[in-house]
Amino acid sequence: MNTNSRPTADDAALIHELVAAYDTAIIGAPDMTLDDVADQLVEPGFDLDQDGWLTYDADGRLIAWSWACRNGDSDLVDVEVIVRPGVEGLESELWRTVLQRARELGAEAGHENVTVDIGIYRADQAKQDFAKAQGFAPGTSFHRMRVDHDGQVEPPAPLTGLTLHTGDTDEVRREAHRVHQEGFADHFGFVPADYDHWYERRQAQSTHDWNQTVVARIDGRPAAVLIANNQFVPDENCGYVATLATLPEFRGRGLGRFLLRHAFVSDAARGRKGTILHVDFNNTTPALGLYESAGMRQVMAFDVWRRKL
Repeated sequence: MNTNSRPTADDAALIHELVAAYDTAIIGAPDMTLDDVADQLVEPGFDLDQDGWLTYDADGRLIAWSWACRNGDSDLVDVEVIVRPGVEGLESELWRTVLQRARELGAEAGHENVTVDIGIYRADQAKQDFAKAQGFAPGTSFHRMRVDHDGQVEPPAPLTGLTLHTGDTDEVRREAHRVHQEGFADHFGFVPADYDHWYERRQAQSTHDWNQTVVARIDGRPAAVLIANNQFVPDENCGYVATLATLPEFRGRGLGRFLLRHAFVSDAARGRKGTILHVDFNNTTPALGLYESAGMRQVMAFDVWRRKL
């Protein structure tokens, strides 16, 4: 008989083993590190006592990990259901559980309707079919892009009036927050966050490094931001561009290309084998073309499936 329990921070290694087994079955290798899982469990706003479930079989083996997490105070709730390969008959119950929790999270924030998102690897056709059966439909697609570094990378040509400022001061961090919020306002799934919440989320990430946050100013005015971190260092020795945003009034001046190249230079100087980022295939700006023209290639695709409750 299967049993359920709530996760604790001490369960990170146990959950990681399960997630790694699932990833390996679908894409051939683990796609999350132990630190990634540990960060999930301390994500601000994620309530371990209400938002997550561990399912064990009669022998005490962990066979499923499922959760629901609201994005700030919005009506958007992210969910996940991961079942150990070879285990059958759990999906329906677990999906009902996370969707019910999604409804509760929406109601707690004062929303009559809830938007639920789940990310699914393009290679996992069975999970996509199950999501469709639960009333989900594709919302958008993300591509994981990568460029490899062989030695040092040539710096980009300077731009007129451009200065770069790292996020080791409160002033620059607040500028980074503002540019991120305004630059991503029209993107899929974006939820505005005040500075304190934005800062807290990054502080909670073990892979975050404020020295890899760079604000580009044009003639002294904040214009674009690069937020990079070490998420892909432990398993792939690659830098990771988590955010690249330009304010609308400064677009078309080559700032995105400059900061992307700056990330390549910085990662190569740190001895990284490459640089990785994720791009929304349906981005409101032509980001995919920028990344491809900079020498990046697609190495993975996954879709965000969405349902309105």
